[in-house]
Amino acid sequence: MRFIITAQQSTEQETTKEQADFDVELFKAYMRFNEDMHQAGVLVASEGLNPSAPGARIAVANGKRYVMDGPFAESKELVGGFYLIEVPSLEEAIQWALRAPSGFGKDDVLEVRQLTGAGDLPPEILSLIAEAAPTWSASAWQSRDAK
Repeated sequence: MRFIITAQQSTEQETTKEQADFDVELFKAYMRFNEDMHQAGVLVASEGLNPSAPGARIAVANGKRYVMDGPFAESKELVGGFYLIEVPSLEEAIQWALRAPSGFGKDDVLEVRQLTGAGDLPPEILSLIAEAAPTWSASAWQSRDAK
């Protein structure tokens, strides 16, 4: 099963403050965590996200997508980064999340959510996916779920 662990800033007052100076040892602790997950064979991807201000928000109205003007959500509501892991259970995903370092102030709260896999969908939906997107479904669903 694949899980995404998203990192967000806490809304509590006692949240870790963003540090003025770059903390080399703290950064290395994050990289060691990535290395541990990689060595264990569970890490699929890990990325930080840049601030939302230079990004874009796309919404839908009357069935058409459009670019929204700001303001963007408050920084405490934004995802600061993510880990994508593949483990046998939610319990193991939680155990990995509990090992994650903290201290940059953008990752005080980790949310663990399972991604939808082919095994989570009924056969008629899988048939529609294969019909509409044959090459994508062959690479994204079948090869992944064959593990």
